[in-house]
Amino acid sequence: MISIGTIGLIKGISTYNPDKHVKLPTYAGKCIQNEIFMYFRNQKRRQGEQSLNDALNTDKDGNPLEFMDIVSDEETPAELLEIVETRKQLRHILTKLKGRERQIIEFRYGFSGTHPLTQREVAKILGISRSYVSRIEKKALAELRTYYCEENDL
Repeated sequence: MISIGTIGLIKGISTYNPDKHVKLPTYAGKCIQNEIFMYFRNQKRRQGEQSLNDALNTDKDGNPLEFMDIVSDEETPAELLEIVETRKQLRHILTKLKGRERQIIEFRYGFSGTHPLTQREVAKILGISRSYVSRIEKKALAELRTYYCEENDL
């Protein structure tokens, strides 16, 4: 933890800007906190990772059964229609967001015509910090949840 906090302190000192009218200890403390949060987030993400080649079990002949053997990428026409309809509904809901919130949600979940991007990638594209992307995303998702619940009488 000390080394992670030290990395946060170094980042805080190297990016500190006195013109922003924030005291160095306040800014550095926030940087240390963010670094520790990122560490725990990464640990949590890695905890559930599994490879498609990991053995799940063995078949009756003793051959290993892997994730890859049971994953199917073929969808029926009905499933494809459901996916298309769901995407239309999502695009409609996204119209309720404005500006940067909509941009971030589109980038994060792949609605902008690309694959879903990480918060770090979105931050780099928009020229803001990853933690700011996280805050905006959380706020936007709460707004979308509220709108969805109102629309569906939930």
